[in-house]
Amino acid sequence: MSFTCCLHSFSQNKIDIKAAFDVDNRNIKISQNITYFNTSQDTLKTIYLNNWSNSYATKKTPLAKRIADEYINDFHLAKSDERGYSVVTSITQNNTAIAYCELEKHPDIIKVDLQEPLLPNTFYNISLNYIVRIPDAKFTKYGITNTGDINLRYWYITPAIYNGNWQFYSNKNLDDLYVPTANISMEIEYPKGYFVASELNTDNHTQNHTNQTITLSGKNRVNSKLFLTKNKIFNTVQNDNIALVSSINDEKLEVIEKVLITEKILSFIETNLGKYPHEKLLLTHVDYDKNPIYGLNFLPKFLKPYPKNFQYELKLLKISLLNYLENTLLVNPRKDHWLIDGIMVYYLMKYVDEQYPNMKFLGSFANIWGVRSFHAADMQYNDKYNLVFMLMARTNRDQKLTMAKDSLLKFNTNIANKYKAGIGLKYLDDFVNNNIVENTLSEFVKTNKLQQTNALAFKNLIKSKTTKNIDWFFTDYINTRKKIDFKIKKISKTEDSVTITIKNKRNNSMPISLYALKDDSIVSKTWVQNIQFNKTLTIPRNNANKLVLNYNEVIPEINIRDNWKSLKGFFFNNKPLQFRLLKDIEDPHYNQVFFMPVVEFNNIYDGLTLGVRAYNKTVLRKLFNYKIEPRYALKSKSLTGSASISNTHYLENTNLYAINYGISGGYASYAEDLFVRRVTPSLSFLFRDDSDFRSNKRASLVFRYVDIHRDKDVNNILTSDEPNYSIFNARYINSNDNLINFNKWYADFQIGKKFSKLSFNYEYRKLFESNRQLNIRFFGGMFLENNNDPSSNFFSFALDRPTDYLFDYNYLGRSEDTGIFSQQYITAEGGFKSKLEIPYANQWISTMNVSTTLWKYILAYGDIGFIKNKHKSEHFMYDSGIRLNLVTDYFEIYFPVYSNLGWEIGQPNYDQKIRFKFTVDPQVLLGLFRRRWF
Repeated sequence: MSFTCCLHSFSQNKIDIKAAFDVDNRNIKISQNITYFNTSQDTLKTIYLNNWSNSYATKKTPLAKRIADEYINDFHLAKSDERGYSVVTSITQNNTAIAYCELEKHPDIIKVDLQEPLLPNTFYNISLNYIVRIPDAKFTKYGITNTGDINLRYWYITPAIYNGNWQFYSNKNLDDLYVPTANISMEIEYPKGYFVASELNTDNHTQNHTNQTITLSGKNRVNSKLFLTKNKIFNTVQNDNIALVSSINDEKLEVIEKVLITEKILSFIETNLGKYPHEKLLLTHVDYDKNPIYGLNFLPKFLKPYPKNFQYELKLLKISLLNYLENTLLVNPRKDHWLIDGIMVYYLMKYVDEQYPNMKFLGSFANIWGVRSFHAADMQYNDKYNLVFMLMARTNRDQKLTMAKDSLLKFNTNIANKYKAGIGLKYLDDFVNNNIVENTLSEFVKTNKLQQTNALAFKNLIKSKTTKNIDWFFTDYINTRKKIDFKIKKISKTEDSVTITIKNKRNNSMPISLYALKDDSIVSKTWVQNIQFNKTLTIPRNNANKLVLNYNEVIPEINIRDNWKSLKGFFFNNKPLQFRLLKDIEDPHYNQVFFMPVVEFNNIYDGLTLGVRAYNKTVLRKLFNYKIEPRYALKSKSLTGSASISNTHYLENTNLYAINYGISGGYASYAEDLFVRRVTPSLSFLFRDDSDFRSNKRASLVFRYVDIHRDKDVNNILTSDEPNYSIFNARYINSNDNLINFNKWYADFQIGKKFSKLSFNYEYRKLFESNRQLNIRFFGGMFLENNNDPSSNFFSFALDRPTDYLFDYNYLGRSEDTGIFSQQYITAEGGFKSKLEIPYANQWISTMNVSTTLWKYILAYGDIGFIKNKHKSEHFMYDSGIRLNLVTDYFEIYFPVYSNLGWEIGQPNYDQKIRFKFTVDPQVLLGLFRRRWF
């Protein structure tokens, strides 16, 4: 039968596979037949196939770039035999070879030219032969593990969906391949000693003295997971309708407990989403590792704030819901992912509300003395969803739910957008009322089961169920980054009624709930809609003594501190001060002040400092922040400390995303028995690419005025002829911080009483496919005017160790000329590592620092440059040596070898020539984590 013939009884896609596993060589030899039905009204001459096994093939695939973008170097540094690939040896149709090729920008997509055009309502049938090289599992958790187990997903070739447009895209470790349902049959040959786990049904299983052969099949499938394990780690619990096959950590529960929990979860899912259409539901440890219950996964194992059964229950429920929805609700998972995420989180919240209504956010920790006084201890478990979403919303890093999954920040992909979708459905449910949203979700999943659908179909269905206007949910909440923020502007009252004016502080059309309370009892609830700027309404008083917006906090409002007004009198509205030890969750009913003990070592002159930090910053970012931090220095036996106050304005839909201004000050030792007071008002403009939050391109424009008052050093007049000075500084910074290509530059202007200077700094790093790293840095600076004492180099450009007169650098011993602390290296100005005979320039300087890999973290470095001092000719300077790059920018050691001084390695006191870079600042170290998630 020709593939263009009319279709009589066949209307289902089919995939037939014969796969032979050569585990020792990490290969799979596959023979495959694909039958694909053209359900569109278009005639197709070309088809596309998903070949995601080939996404590991090189260091330039979209998958490789995605991993590198998140600052994970495992893939880029991997050996060739650790990465996987797929080699197609033939594609035939009617026993005739047909033309095919990989797409240039999508090497994991195959373009195939059919022999004849594929008419509507007909099918093509092609045969393929190919070899899959199994990648190491450390990249995406799929592949071969270090114990020899094999975890596979998207391991064979599948047809791409055509629904008027071809729906294909590359693997980016998002587990979101979009494939049509198909009847799948597999014959798998694999070595003895392995167990197979799959969601497909087992039809036959045979073995000989070396190999096993298993036959698997299933109808209307999209799941391609296959697990070959050396130990039997999958356990099965069967009820009347379904077998749940799981390898999720069971928290060492008894078998009967696990059975009861599984029954409860399956009953919950079946009640709400209907019967699962397949015989088995496969839940794997990989599923949970990639989609954990966030919060539980960050805690050390010895900390158990929740009962074991609760932890296991939530893990099992989340992965069950995820797999159920992914296998039955066939939406485009890259474009309409928010719908699956929202439904999953909605039912996670519903389950906890029903089964564990009193479960606290902190679990059993909420009852511990000292902890229970925190506002966090009052929070319910489900409050975490809004809290975590607000972490992104309050820092202007949230993204709209309809944005393509591969355009989201990692934190938004994995956590925040899922939570926003779930609490959004709860918000909509509260607004529509009468269980309409919950019933519609259930109906939508049941009626669209195993059928291609989309978010638009859900929108149309739910709009048909209510007379209320819910367009705001899809236009503003789902499809924009618009924040929700209302306030009660003013009230006037009579004995029988209250007239209230509500202000919408954001440009949106979302509704807000207004509650009238008598003490803590709800008297009335009113939904107020269409508040453009201000809206005034009158409601019956009914003996109410308080009005509150969003009282139940179902609405994800960015600021709820101005949501209530008392009807008792003016002064009652003033929020009392509340003092707390350690940082807490924001309590909107109080003006909170937090205290934190401080133990720090900032420099060798003050030594260990003990103090207390008083501040207003909560877990969620505030726009206005202050901090006062008095400390006592044990070595200098003096009172030191710092203080700051700042305010931030976030801007949306523009590259200028934040403006910050404030003033900071500090008092500390800068030498033995000498102190410095520093006061700095500043104004900063922060920029990013508003169209691409994943881009690491950043820019900032900073203006500041640095006022320094130092104790005069009578023993060193050259550095303290003018101990007090003020400098205006303007700096523009532009950076693109990536693992493979890093570049950053800044231009800096300074003007003081006796000088003005201009400098330029450029850094470039390249990580080559050979794993060799190249680092290049250029610095140039010149004085526009310099009337300083020519015998003092305090304000001069430095070749190897800046004087840091602006006190920007974290020198442990900034005034040291000898000893280990004088060897601290900070990459600034000239950037030289050797201490040469002419270390300063009071006219101009131009240097270049280069380093490249010798082996792994060992690099060779070389510095060259010219320096020019007044009334002297310029000097050519150079040095070279070995650099141990243990943690780039955080912990490095430099060993000088050859310079203007000759062979330094053989000179006396060589140990005093070794330089080191060392960072202990927690905020700096936190950057290692942030760059992977944000």
